Amino acid sequence: MTGAIYAAPVIAVPGAESIRSWNREAFEAYERDDVERARALYARAASAGDPSAKYNLAVIRIREESLRTPLETALRELRASAEAGFAPAQFMLASMFDTGNYLRKSATDATRWFEKAARQGHPQAALELATQYYLGRGVAQDYAQAAGWYELSAISGDVSAQYMLASMYEKGLGVATDLDKALNWYEAAGRQGDIAARELARQLEQRLTREREAGGTKAAP
Repeated sequence: MTGAIYAAPVIAVPGAESIRSWNREAFEAYERDDVERARALYARAASAGDPSAKYNLAVIRIREESLRTPLETALRELRASAEAGFAPAQFMLASMFDTGNYLRKSATDATRWFEKAARQGHPQAALELATQYYLGRGVAQDYAQAAGWYELSAISGDVSAQYMLASMYEKGLGVATDLDKALNWYEAAGRQGDIAARELARQLEQRLTREREAGGTKAAP
């Protein structure tokens, strides 16, 4: 498991224009499969303190596309980028702790880094963090927290988050039961090709229709 090379803007630091140029040239070199040129340019930007360059350099080295640096150094670069607040690095580090690839498996550390990335708007991190809370993995089980993070991911368009959020509204897990919202999210997931969500939306719509025809305005849990 490794992350993707990220074409990121640099933060405002002294020499930012040079760092921006190195990052751009490195990304272009990587796109044309000149990995060693990309590595050298990312290393230059990383040495100037740019967190996105540290992340990209770590990705290249962890993939073993460049064999000049030990894995320990690559992981140190990845952690430095994560600690500097770069969300893709935080997500990648969390995933390593979650799976036990390259690092000692730790649900607690995975959850901590998923949350850091999720709080910066990383949609996949929000999905993973929601699941940590839903299962009580690396953190105390909290359906309300799970629902909140699933919603952020669902709004970004993640089909799995849309399905889970619909299920939670249907069952009243962490949120007040709301079958209309459940239907909306099942339909959203169904439009993206989730066959199970599509079928659940059909069943729920029939249920709501029957209950409204019988004089109710909303189904009980």
